[in-house]
Amino acid sequence: MTPAARLAAAADILDEVAAGKATEASLTAWARRSRFAGAKDRAAIRDIVFDITRRKLSCAWCGGGETGRHLVIGYLTLTGEKHGFHMTGDGHALQPLTEQEQSTMRDISDAHENVALDIPEWQFPIWNRALGRKLQSVAQCMQARAPVFLRVRSEFEEDVIAEATEADVTLTRHRDVPTAFLAEGNVRRLHTFSSFENGKFEFQDASSQQVIQCLSDQIADAYVLDFCAGGGGKSLALMDAGAKSVTAHDINFHRMNDLEARAQRAGVRIDRVKTPSGQFDLVLCDAPCSGSGAWRRQPDGKWRLTESSLSDLLKVQSKILRQAATHVLPEGFLAYVTCSFFEPENEDRVSDFLSLNQSFELVGQHRWYPSEGGDGFFLAIMKRSTR
Repeated sequence: MTPAARLAAAADILDEVAAGKATEASLTAWARRSRFAGAKDRAAIRDIVFDITRRKLSCAWCGGGETGRHLVIGYLTLTGEKHGFHMTGDGHALQPLTEQEQSTMRDISDAHENVALDIPEWQFPIWNRALGRKLQSVAQCMQARAPVFLRVRSEFEEDVIAEATEADVTLTRHRDVPTAFLAEGNVRRLHTFSSFENGKFEFQDASSQQVIQCLSDQIADAYVLDFCAGGGGKSLALMDAGAKSVTAHDINFHRMNDLEARAQRAGVRIDRVKTPSGQFDLVLCDAPCSGSGAWRRQPDGKWRLTESSLSDLLKVQSKILRQAATHVLPEGFLAYVTCSFFEPENEDRVSDFLSLNQSFELVGQHRWYPSEGGDGFFLAIMKRSTR
């Protein structure tokens, strides 16, 4: 496919998304009905669709509308590409710009701040409260693609680096996290590495790894409950960090379906339970959240989040904290984590929990911002007294 044909395909997919279909589902459906498209074409179209989704407001502003075609016009404007080169009407290319379209195109410098930064208007006060002076740098960072980080098991570091070098993948160690490596280059090949199949590394964001690193004192030789385990990335990291045992739980048990195979690949045992019982030295709650800190990876979330759905999330988070607290041993620890930078999901939830649970005290709190390299994350560490 030509670059122009890829843009036209992206416009069609974006129209499907606007009609209510999830981005991933639309990309998959397009690929199935477009057998002529090769792997490189599918990857390029996916990149275009996600690039535009991250910048949907600014693309719509510059393109003069919200259809897939208008979004592509805005995308070409923002990236400095020539419309006439890509919109020729030849073959599968989009038709040339009309006079009407040219008259409705706008410069991003004339847009309101929330539009230029691609922040839904109702969310802007929440971003501003959470980020303050960091607002612009974080928002601009969220308009770009997320970096790819690996969690490399220290004993296999040389093996992973050697295989990466052969595959034209550059690995750079994170300045603060010894196990975190930024992967650049031919990163789509990482899933095919024998070192991945053999459990020598996992895909895990640097900030997510920093959460585990901050809990190292609480993890060492501890019995740990991963209360919202999901796919189990943190469960595996907990074992590598020195936990005596890890029990994984998720309210949706099927979300943990891959964990058994991942644990076997890593050579560790992690028990999956539908209903946790007993008490633990450390209970980790990586709670369901807006995902605002990771919207570079899942940009749909920014546009699908509503005031009502955020309010519902806050109730779920408070409920999870209450439930998880019952599984913390006296002198044990409760770690509350989100991949969000929204204060209502973070500091406010912790404050409300502590006000109602006098036996817990806050002993540590950390924030990581996307502008610092990884995803946005929040961690609060609370200790239960013997009272």
